[in-house]
Parts: sequence; C-alpha cells; structure tokens
Amino acid sequence: MKSKTEQNKAVVIRFNKEVIEQGSLTSFKELVADDVWNHAAPPGTAPGPESMTYFILEVLREGFPDIKVEIFDQVAEDDRVTTRKALHATHAGVFMGIPPSYKKVTIQVIDIIRLRDGKYIEHWGMSNLSEVIAEISKPG
Repeated sequence: MKSKTEQNKAVVIRFNKEVIEQGSLTSFKELVADDVWNHAAPPGTAPGPESMTYFILEVLREGFPDIKVEIFDQVAEDDRVTTRKALHATHAGVFMGIPPSYKKVTIQVIDIIRLRDGKYIEHWGMSNLSEVIAEISKPG
C-alpha cells in the first residue's frame, strides 16, 4: 500500500497528465477541491477553482495545444508536494493576445501543492512565463 505522500505525489502527476496535457475538465473536478486557493492567480482573479480552470484550459492550452509535461523532481512531506517540471509546447494558438508564432517553447515551473483527501486545496507556483512571452512576442 502506498504511503500518504506517495498517494499525494500520484495525484499531482495525474493532474499534470490529465488536466494540463489533456485538458480534462472531468479530471480537474475530481482532483481539485471546491475551496482551493490558488496563490499564483493574478491579482483580482477569483481564488477558487475558476482561476485554475480559466488559466489552464482557456489561456495556456489555447495558446499551446500540444503541451507535454516533463516532471523532473517531486518532493513530498505531510500534505504538500513540490514539483519541478517543464512544459514543452508549440505556440500554435493565441496566448494572452499574442498570435501564434509556431515557436517551440519550454515553460519551467516549480509548483507547491497542498492536498486534502486526494484533492488540491492550495497551489503556489513560479515559472519563467515572462521569458516565454518575450520570446513568442519577438518577430521571426
């Protein structure tokens, strides 16, 4: 039987594969609590699940429909899982108002997820998204 930390790590892997890569709203609803707090949401964004679904499904996957997640490291303790990962994708759709450049990009991410009963209840994240935006905004 898997330990609680191993179970939590598996939930985070499933979220990355099914929600970020595949865009599954069904999996999102199974893996994210209704009272989730997304600390990485932009100011003025609703703190609940809507901030996560909007960014992942309507912004990120819209601009990068072929996104693949590569997980490098996961460290878990108690109810938290920290993941260092890369999102590999092609800018083939509109992303934050930027028309497709068809450039291949890598978004480097470090996430910390707090889980309760197998569901996300808090999310913190850091990425190099500003560098990626600068790259896809360059002509040619």
